[in-house]
Amino acid sequence: MSSYLFKRMFTMIITIFGVSVLVFMIIHLIPGNPVNHILGDYATEESIKELEMRLGLDRPILVQYFSYMFQAIQGDLGTSYITGYTVVEEILNRIPITAQLALYSIIFGSITGIIIGVVAAVKKNTIYDQLAMVLALIGISAPGFWIALFLILLFSYQLSIFPISGYSGFYSLILPSITLGLGTAGSIARMTRSSMLDVIKQDYIRTAKAKGAGSYRLIFRHSLQNAIIPVVTLIGMQFGYLMAGAVVTETVFALPGLGSLIVSAISTRDIPTVQGLLLFMAAMIIIVNFVVDLLYTKLDPRIQYE
Repeated sequence: MSSYLFKRMFTMIITIFGVSVLVFMIIHLIPGNPVNHILGDYATEESIKELEMRLGLDRPILVQYFSYMFQAIQGDLGTSYITGYTVVEEILNRIPITAQLALYSIIFGSITGIIIGVVAAVKKNTIYDQLAMVLALIGISAPGFWIALFLILLFSYQLSIFPISGYSGFYSLILPSITLGLGTAGSIARMTRSSMLDVIKQDYIRTAKAKGAGSYRLIFRHSLQNAIIPVVTLIGMQFGYLMAGAVVTETVFALPGLGSLIVSAISTRDIPTVQGLLLFMAAMIIIVNFVVDLLYTKLDPRIQYE
């Protein structure tokens, strides 16, 4: 187990390093000078050069990168060009909302997807199976912004049940969580159905059925428990989708989370904030998938890491 952990930690470090290089290069290849956003259209050439020197933007690109990474290793992701706050402070101020949104979305998506997938597998080739797969396909295919606008129109504007936008506690995160969770639910439903159908064909399922195991025990104790490993893997992978989806969802619902922060930072060419946020999100995705891998041994004792 210790050798496995060492290998995974080494792989995680290499992956984060690769992401940092990619993010840094892409950010600096985007046209436009961030100094112009800070000083405005009427800035003089002297003031632009002075600010570039103060921010270190006049240095060679490799020097800027290694300087940034040296600070990042020490926990310093830089300071926002626009707000003057450190990127770490910006993340800490915004992450509670994004964390809640991601948590509620993954709970909604997982429960809904697993239920739909189990029903589709148990009722294979029936109207229930076809309806479940149509719903899953809609959840995967429908654009997030379209779902968000539809839910706002129906539940906020027409029925006046939920707030249209802004953050005011759990109540204001229900529609965004459903919006973000529907795509996850669709993917999980399809994976659950496929995995359940593979397990149901196994000999031990027929044996349990022949011994008189009840339908509930047969489905949830014998079938779902052995079919859940691929589903858990998919749930871990969906965390990256949730981080990307949060950008659109938070923008539509005007939620002050990491997603809306990165949109604002990109539009103003706030390089330290964009770099810090992308690096932080990448690290979170890598850590979540690592934790999911460790959960395998709890879900299935036959899996052992050497």
